[in-house]
Amino acid sequence: MFSLGIILDEEQPATQRIGILAQLFDDEYWMQQALSEAERAMEEGEVPVGAVLVHDNEVIGRGRNQVEALQDPTAHAEMIAITSSVDALKSRRLIDTTLYVTLEPCPMCAGAIVLARIKRLVFGAWDPKAGACGTLMNILAEPRLNHQPEVVGGVLADRCGGILSHFFQQLRASESPGENPPGTGRNADPSEY
Repeated sequence: MFSLGIILDEEQPATQRIGILAQLFDDEYWMQQALSEAERAMEEGEVPVGAVLVHDNEVIGRGRNQVEALQDPTAHAEMIAITSSVDALKSRRLIDTTLYVTLEPCPMCAGAIVLARIKRLVFGAWDPKAGACGTLMNILAEPRLNHQPEVVGGVLADRCGGILSHFFQQLRASESPGENPPGTGRNADPSEY
């Protein structure tokens, strides 16, 4: 299932509408947690993307972009959150979990979401350069794969996109000709985060 937002139908039973609103509230709450991770990444000079993985209303994994610090192109927020969650559930399959991430996942992270059997993905900002969950492609809806999680995009999109825009504005303002400070080069582009 792919959702661009919540539409309440007055024909729906009141309990169903309340359930939809409660889910939206929960999604915004957990996205705030992911935004906290993104803020930590920004403080560390990384592209500000954060993620939390939730199981039974509890965070079991957190991640933030650490590509520069670890000099690891796979150190995306989603990958770190997924890896840290495996210990909590004692399984490589993260069944009945929801991943909240501030930026639409790239192809690598979308593949990891499928392989981990994450039930639900909720992301904030759309990624027009590398988004693999509905923007450029939709790996998570590929019928030939053995798992298709539910996807909800655009939760707190303005805040999630705003922190990225702010980071790159500051980065461009601080750059001097000939310098290559952390977060520049290939990682200066949010599609390369």
